[in-house]
Amino acid sequence: MPSGRRSKYMMLVFWLVLVAAAGPLAIKLTEVQDNDSLGALPATAEASRAVQRAEEAFPDSQKPLAVAVYVRESGLTDADRAKVDGDRTAFARYADGQVPPPVASEDGQALLLSFPIAGDADQRADAVADVKEQLSRDAPASLRTALTGPAGGEDDVFDAFAGMDSTLLLATAAAVALLLLVTYRSPVLWLIPLITVAVANQLASAVVYLLARHAGLAVDFQSQSILTVLVFGVGVDYALLLIARYREELRRHADRHAAMAVALRRSIGAIAASAATVAIGLLCLLAAQLPSTRGLGPVGAVGIAAAFLAMTTLLPAVLVIFGRWLFWPFVPRYAPDAIGLDVAAEHGVWRRIAGFVGRRPRAVWLGTAAALVVLSFGIGNLSIGMPHDESFTKEVGSVTGQRMIEAHYPRGAVAPAEILAAAGPADQVVAAARTVPGVAEVGEPEPSPDGRWVRIAAVLAHTPDSDAALDTVNRLRAAVHAVPSAQALVGGDSAYLLDEERTVGRDNRVVVPLVLAVVFIILVLLLRSLVAPLLLLASVVLSYAAAMGAAGLILDAMGYPKLFVGIPLQTFLFLVALGVDYTIFLATRAREETARLGHRQGVLHALTVTGGVITSAGVVLAATFGALSVLPLVPSVQSAVIIGVGVLLDTFLVRSLLVPALALHIGPRTWWPSALARPTFRPVAAPPIERAPAAS
Repeated sequence: MPSGRRSKYMMLVFWLVLVAAAGPLAIKLTEVQDNDSLGALPATAEASRAVQRAEEAFPDSQKPLAVAVYVRESGLTDADRAKVDGDRTAFARYADGQVPPPVASEDGQALLLSFPIAGDADQRADAVADVKEQLSRDAPASLRTALTGPAGGEDDVFDAFAGMDSTLLLATAAAVALLLLVTYRSPVLWLIPLITVAVANQLASAVVYLLARHAGLAVDFQSQSILTVLVFGVGVDYALLLIARYREELRRHADRHAAMAVALRRSIGAIAASAATVAIGLLCLLAAQLPSTRGLGPVGAVGIAAAFLAMTTLLPAVLVIFGRWLFWPFVPRYAPDAIGLDVAAEHGVWRRIAGFVGRRPRAVWLGTAAALVVLSFGIGNLSIGMPHDESFTKEVGSVTGQRMIEAHYPRGAVAPAEILAAAGPADQVVAAARTVPGVAEVGEPEPSPDGRWVRIAAVLAHTPDSDAALDTVNRLRAAVHAVPSAQALVGGDSAYLLDEERTVGRDNRVVVPLVLAVVFIILVLLLRSLVAPLLLLASVVLSYAAAMGAAGLILDAMGYPKLFVGIPLQTFLFLVALGVDYTIFLATRAREETARLGHRQGVLHALTVTGGVITSAGVVLAATFGALSVLPLVPSVQSAVIIGVGVLLDTFLVRSLLVPALALHIGPRTWWPSALARPTFRPVAAPPIERAPAAS
């Protein structure tokens, strides 16, 4: 239909109607965001069960805590204390009751006011803004103030991401537009794939909105941001592949409709396999337990489906409608007799690269593999586990306040462990907690309003995010769980980090093999071979290790070597699925050319004619993921660096050198057990492409 003389107009009308319906829905996507899942743990985790019990037994637990910090390094003055007393009175209106008395530090240099913020999300935002204004109002000279705690952190996140939706979209579109201009060197052609991918993004956003509104799909800021990047990056990749094949067929066919029909028929398999690999790989995230990771899967899969649909229906219809002049000033003319010369002229650089690979394939793949292994050593610069105060790329008030507290109060006092237990054996629970090494102080039990439960604060002797603190939580849980009938649960920041670490470890063990199995099955079905899929899978796994190592060097230099716990799994998925994309484009063309030219000539010809377009696609995809670095969160910057570096390694080393050199070294057995691997196989025709005459 997209290439038919009449049906191309029907396709265009269909998409115009679809966009008219999708546009208003796409705008509403931010309305259904639920960013609570970004920091949530599975409901089965003990920290989650502790939070649920606290919210049920202690109504004030449902209100985020605001912590106002006052510090004077030379010692607090009477004027400072008067300021704190005045603020305490002013803050009472936001706490639905009295604010507890301030807590002084032992060194006499700091005071804390802690109180829950009442109201819904909008009311809390207004309240926190008023609290911040009150803190700075009439403060004595040299008195440092800050607002931290969950309420302060929540407000900082909202401030940091204000307007980021449009900023990310503009940064992504600008990167794609610039690279398309460089690729096509045409004042018009670059607009067509850019507009088409923008349409695909609208469709994807509308579908995700409907699924979130009516089917319970979890959408957060992270998944919406990655949706935009995925649709633009992958969509433009598909456009580059299709347009390159269409340009090739325009030289073989006088009729552009026939040229597009052939281009679609010969490229749809690779594009569909690519889309299926990424989409099904993303859906593998449904097997994860971490909510932020699991929710990313369906959202990303919808984006891939929308990009595939737009690039294989709308894009070809528009290209055929406008005709050859879109390629001006490099308009492809009908010249079937000059195809061989054209390959040599247009793909001169890649013809020379193919010749280099063809002369010494063993040395090329061994050298490339060695370089990737050396790069992987940079992984030693990375560590897993990002402290909360290092998650922003800029200083924010809640982080400043947290550091002020840590400087003047015991380490664990900032975020004590919280024990929720039955009221009856409360004294036994307290006694058990006090025997645990690493617990500095255990408070008195605080009974719930109904008298059934107690809440006990246990101050740890170590920084909440340290390994020592996590080990202490392990011991504390074992001790209080052993108290008969206590039904004790241990929550708090350190308990959260411990459960998060365990959840991510489980997700890695389950999802990684699942993704590899899915990718392998798709490659087997596509290439009708067992050897080639194993080679391709091994190459992208090695590429992932090299990408993590190279990113380790870069992130360490940037000051962000501590990875957010979900980053390794998410980047593994994207790099394996997207890395296989480029090898799929190469391998499917190599299989096609092998049937026509024979194995050696087929692999080299495929490398020659796909080199330019796949390299352009890789650079576009790396740039679109690089747009994530405009977001003010360190995990976003880490994702941008790791995925960007990985895609470039896949493009320039794995797909250009490692894979074709391996295929040449192994020979026709690459295609085993298909007919292409049999000694009796004879190619249809075998013109010497690698010896095509040089351009005049």
